[in-house]
Amino acid sequence: MRQSYHGVVLAVPVTVPYVRYSIRSAHWWLAKAFSSLLEKSKLKKEEIDGLTVSSFTLAPDTAIGCTQHSGVSPRWLDHVPLGGASGVVALRRAARAVQAGDAEAVACLAGDTNHVDSFRLTLANFSQFARDAVYPYGAGGPNASFAFLTAHYMRLYGAKREDFGKLCVAQRANALLYPHALFKKELTLEEYLRARPIADPLHLFDCVMPCAGADAFLVLSEEKAKSLKLPYARLLGTIERHNAFSSDPVQLRAGWALDRDELYAQAACSPGDIDFVQAYDDYPVITLMQLEDLGFCGKGEGPAFVRGRSFTWDGDFPLNTSGGQLSAGQAGAAGGFLGMVEAIRQLTGEAPGRQVPDAKIGLVSGFGMINYDRGLGSGAAILAS
Repeated sequence: MRQSYHGVVLAVPVTVPYVRYSIRSAHWWLAKAFSSLLEKSKLKKEEIDGLTVSSFTLAPDTAIGCTQHSGVSPRWLDHVPLGGASGVVALRRAARAVQAGDAEAVACLAGDTNHVDSFRLTLANFSQFARDAVYPYGAGGPNASFAFLTAHYMRLYGAKREDFGKLCVAQRANALLYPHALFKKELTLEEYLRARPIADPLHLFDCVMPCAGADAFLVLSEEKAKSLKLPYARLLGTIERHNAFSSDPVQLRAGWALDRDELYAQAACSPGDIDFVQAYDDYPVITLMQLEDLGFCGKGEGPAFVRGRSFTWDGDFPLNTSGGQLSAGQAGAAGGFLGMVEAIRQLTGEAPGRQVPDAKIGLVSGFGMINYDRGLGSGAAILAS
């Protein structure tokens, strides 16, 4: 029986402002996030005794290399190269370390640089499986993979481009109120629909924009956070699953569908109790998949759910209140942290201008490591004020 996460909290949400391109290394972005954590928490460097790092462009270094670059000496260390699932996975590992007494304060860092050609080089060597799978087709990268998944979902469940567009338009409205979002121009449904095609059926605003940046947060005990007088969000429950439903010919579901009952049981709540959702959103179809698999609607009911809800921060189903990656940008592995830091801000009253009214419980979901026809990693966490 899984033990509860009672007594574990998240604090000090940090974002190093994103930029489209950067000549700086991933090490710089991660160090900048770490420095901001220290500044905001008033902790000294030597008081951070746990560290977890997620990055695609840190190579040849891993998390252990960051200890030398940053001059820290943690007694607990983890490297989480899981992309969009990294925020949830980093949280889960850090939470157990704090509960076990292996660390008192864990800095969870994620960040990547984005040189003019670094994204293409990352894709070329993302995974052996993906490289082999796409070779016969002469196409690679996430646009092609998600076009494949999106087209299959649309055929099977009757989703329309207007359904995906409604999510994108709402998230852009949220992004206009988030200071770190890269997209600062209003998006209308008409503009979404007439945008140039990228990989059928995907058009421009369906595709996430790579950028450079970093996000971070602290995981510590509730007692420690109180002693430091830090606003915090409590961890009620969390799940992760990898390579779920591997026999499905094309991905239409992921690990959330296997473990969601346990997630809500841990948190002693139900989907109806959730005040906002921060879903991983590099492409809109994945958002619908998460809403279904996490129990907000039935499988295949995502299009109808979208048509009947409003998704801005002040709507009846606040979703990706910082704009999500589709309007804030995808800073590599930090994309898996974007929803987590925004959830902390919402639950600690640090989201001016886009604060969800009376937000007490939020859900953050992650999805990562796309391998041609599916993503391998999924996770979710429920946080409370």
